[in-house]
Amino acid sequence: MDDANGLIYGLEFQARALTPQYGETNEVRFFIATQSLKPNNQLHLLEYNEEKASIRAKIFSHPLGEVWKLNSSPHNARSLLSCYSFQKGAQVITHSAVLTIPENLDDNDLDSEFLPYDNVEILPTEEFGTDVKTTEFHPTDENILATVVDGKIVIFDRTQVKSRCCAEITTKNSPKFTTGKWSQHHQGNQFIALHDCAVRSYDIRDTNHCAWSIDDAHGQLVRDVDCNPNKQCHILTGGDDGYLKIWDTRMAREPVFIRGDHSHWVWNVRFNTFHDQLLLSSSSDCKVLLTCAGSVSSETTEEDGEPKKLLSDGLLQTFDQHEDSVYCVEWSNVDPWIFASLSYDGRVIISKVPKQYKYQIIF
Repeated sequence: MDDANGLIYGLEFQARALTPQYGETNEVRFFIATQSLKPNNQLHLLEYNEEKASIRAKIFSHPLGEVWKLNSSPHNARSLLSCYSFQKGAQVITHSAVLTIPENLDDNDLDSEFLPYDNVEILPTEEFGTDVKTTEFHPTDENILATVVDGKIVIFDRTQVKSRCCAEITTKNSPKFTTGKWSQHHQGNQFIALHDCAVRSYDIRDTNHCAWSIDDAHGQLVRDVDCNPNKQCHILTGGDDGYLKIWDTRMAREPVFIRGDHSHWVWNVRFNTFHDQLLLSSSSDCKVLLTCAGSVSSETTEEDGEPKKLLSDGLLQTFDQHEDSVYCVEWSNVDPWIFASLSYDGRVIISKVPKQYKYQIIF
């Protein structure tokens, strides 16, 4: 696999759900799930071997429905959340389920057509609504989950089988929350939600307490948000206007970094966990872009306090092996130079940061 062309893995059906296996600390692994109207959706666990430049897959059935979103647990490599839809009478309903895969998956299991789960736990979300947008694992407490459903942010405590609504859109005819994500900072007490063109962070300890907001983050719908793991107040957003923006939430009148290199909707944005000057974005323009935001990263100084030589801000590389809208792009949580992208036609591509940029960052 060279820097320009990644390794391709093809799914049988259309797909838009991808997540790294966050609880895994040794192997480069990703979960992918399909979105087919047929009742034979699948969950694939991919393992990338860099030395052999190969991908191995373990495949599970997903009979619950067509998968819209996956999130893997940072606490347990065997747990992940699936947001899926299914037909109930004349209505389409979206639910969330916690899936637990078997602890030991050896080569003999690959002879099976579909591998079984150890457990499937369907969350009781219907009392709050029927349109689940996402369910997210809490960054530090494996028993706390947050669900965005029908204009509400609902907190689930799995130990006590309790749930409560911590935020709700009450204005009539107002758009609902479109998705959300926990902040890794603030002791895990803030949940960031996207609402039309706005980004809002809610303190889960106090109902409808908005800790901060950016009301016009993008000129059109905000599609995704990510938190800088190394800078508490920096977030990254992407929207239908084709822009990437980094915001300092302490003074959010204007973004501290902005790029408009995509020609269509931006679906996914991600900070590199290890080197936050590197940004990934995916779009309906069928491209994945690698961008540098070194000037606002946490890597501006050396350990001795001297200024660090950084990559120049701007577009570093365009990855254009996809032929359909790229709904997801995710960094490996094990190797900072490897990432995976998924387009709607079921094509998964595992790619690398070009060596020239890797070496400039390291040395």
